[in-house]
Amino acid sequence: ANTAWAFATAGADAPRFFEALGVAAQPRLADFNAQNLANTEWAFATAGVDAPKLFDAISGAAQQRLDEFIPQNLANTAWAFATAGADAPRFFEALGVAAQPRLADFNAQNLANTEWAFATAGVDAPKLFDAISGAAQQRLDEFIPQNLANTAWAF
Repeated sequence: ANTAWAFATAGADAPRFFEALGVAAQPRLADFNAQNLANTEWAFATAGVDAPKLFDAISGAAQQRLDEFIPQNLANTAWAFATAGADAPRFFEALGVAAQPRLADFNAQNLANTEWAFATAGVDAPKLFDAISGAAQQRLDEFIPQNLANTAWAF
């Protein structure tokens, strides 16, 4: 997970490396913690690596442990799946259910990224959007312009 994160953060053009990493990671996902899962999917999405089998495997592994995800993990996971174009409506539904009661713990970027991700993925989640709207209204002063733009776009 850290290696994938480092390569993506550095902007390394290494599709073969990511492909090999994805293949190696899949059978070991049960050993990944929430942060490892979130970092791995974030890295693949950031690097623009098409890895539908990995995202399918991660959705299965993560869905079992969404209660272990901190708000940033939840937001980054939603962002990664939307950015990667992963077709995972049931996983998005589970993410929404896990996120909604914890929105008070989300920072402005987590709120904006989650809302953007659900809208980008075309996931119909009116209860989640209402809850995010309420949470965001209470801390609009914390939103940077990008957060505001992403939130406005999502609606």
